[in-house]
Amino acid sequence: MNGLKLLEAVRTLWPRTGKRASVLIILSHAPDDGDTIWNALRLATTLTARGASVRLFVMNDAIDVVRQQADQPPAEFDLQAMLRALLARGARVKVCTTCITRCGMGHGEVIPEVLLSSMPELAAWVTGSDRALVF
Repeated sequence: MNGLKLLEAVRTLWPRTGKRASVLIILSHAPDDGDTIWNALRLATTLTARGASVRLFVMNDAIDVVRQQADQPPAEFDLQAMLRALLARGARVKVCTTCITRCGMGHGEVIPEVLLSSMPELAAWVTGSDRALVF
């Protein structure tokens, strides 16, 4: 489902249920692998602006977006700043501890605003969301 169709689906959900739509976005691609993470964060920002409850789960190669003082190649956009802005708007962000360990990243290297998490918690977020997207 493309971003515009998702926004329309979320918008039509609210009048029927009378509740805020809950959207889970799973980040899986490396932050420097094209514009995938940037577009996911843009969508998350748009959804929060429309009143949706947004949760992001960071796993696989995407964990570099939550790495403290990450030596990221120069990019047009500061993805970590976008993520922190989402957190300030009420989005919740969790990162897979197995992925952190597998990539040789210590738990202390994760930005403090992000919660450490696991596959069972991701499963709970998936089943508790109106929509789930993977980027």
